Amino acid sequence: MPPSLPHTVLSTPYWWDGCQFPHLPVRAVSPTCDVAIVGGGYTGLSAAIELARAGRHVQLFDRQSLGQAASSRNGGMASGSIRPGRKELIRRFGEDRANAILLEGKAAREDLWSFMEKEKVDCEFSLSGLFDGAMTAEEAEELRRHADLLHRILGIEAFSVEQRDIASFIGTDLYVGGMVRKDIGGLHPAKLLAGMIRIASSTDAVIHENTAVLGSVDEKGGVRIRTERGEVFAKKLLVCTDGYTDGADPWLRRRLVPVRSRIIATEPLARDVMDRVMPARMMYGDMRKLSYYYRPSPDGTRILFGGRDGTTEGDPIAPTIHLQAELARLFPELAGVRLTHSWFGYVAMNRDMVPRIFSSGNKVYATGYCGSGVVWARWLGKKAAFKLLGDEIKAQSAFDFDPAPKAIPLYRGRPWFIPIVYSMYERHDRKILRKIEQR
Repeated sequence: MPPSLPHTVLSTPYWWDGCQFPHLPVRAVSPTCDVAIVGGGYTGLSAAIELARAGRHVQLFDRQSLGQAASSRNGGMASGSIRPGRKELIRRFGEDRANAILLEGKAAREDLWSFMEKEKVDCEFSLSGLFDGAMTAEEAEELRRHADLLHRILGIEAFSVEQRDIASFIGTDLYVGGMVRKDIGGLHPAKLLAGMIRIASSTDAVIHENTAVLGSVDEKGGVRIRTERGEVFAKKLLVCTDGYTDGADPWLRRRLVPVRSRIIATEPLARDVMDRVMPARMMYGDMRKLSYYYRPSPDGTRILFGGRDGTTEGDPIAPTIHLQAELARLFPELAGVRLTHSWFGYVAMNRDMVPRIFSSGNKVYATGYCGSGVVWARWLGKKAAFKLLGDEIKAQSAFDFDPAPKAIPLYRGRPWFIPIVYSMYERHDRKILRKIEQR
């Protein structure tokens, strides 16, 4: 018998409750424009805002209604994190570029805070800080070194946490140490997106919802784009589809792997329970291969707990039950807690595991956020816009990579290898958990 829960759980994001996306009128598709944008999430909207304000004729296309994809499905953790460590970044790209990548994360976060304030985007932002947990002494030492690097090189307020002090930040016995960094916050991702839709709609950018792009081809002086509502010739094409890239761009699809990330939301919890399990009300994560990320809801009444899904088709219940079990492993008093929501969205991984901007002919791509798109998607959309405008100073970015990332061998868009990779990661994590159980 397949697994089940004893109660009904909504499959729509918790963020959609009470959040209304602006209604956009259907507008005629112009046969020509300066820039066509594919993808109406944080990246595409950010680029559309900058380009339209600079006087460019912009048309943005999304195959769904805006607000249906990852920009309103994520955890709302504004981290701007990079998966490879500094040593690995140096090995791949050299020390100068590695340091520039890390420094740009600081700039991108600060730019997001400034954008929300300047544009009056009320998305329940809180500069709460982040606690990262270590389950072994080796992980604790790694986090101590990382905190020192953040403080010494980037000037970020960050410090390691000894086991005796963990209870001040999180109420669990799973971790033996950790790290706190104060430059990371949380927000309501759907309200951020709704604010960006509102701002883009106030410009001359033309937004076409529910209008799929079927394909494109470079021509002299631009790109010819086939859409469900006719052809468009654009001088430049900006592609911002990330984890939702489809067969309309098979070249890009071979370079990005869509991975499901799932989040569960608990029912509202008593104040004393929240005070015990999340006394600091921060953003949270840990060092596992199959990493989990979690946080209090913006109103502080419930826990949102996320991790990689591991499935590739349908909407099975097993990943929800798995996340519920991991939540209980972290906080045993929440075993059996009622869930109200369980939903997933797609994040895009690439071979370097680093977000990037790159070009191919008259097409520019901003993509590959590897699960950290709240900060990077808006930032790289803005940088891509400056690149298209020819503003070399404002466009300058350590994430502007040419040539494009290499294609993934034996991959054409169906991530058949995901269950194999997850199985390997699970074995690694189980070994660590067994050691913890023997402590």
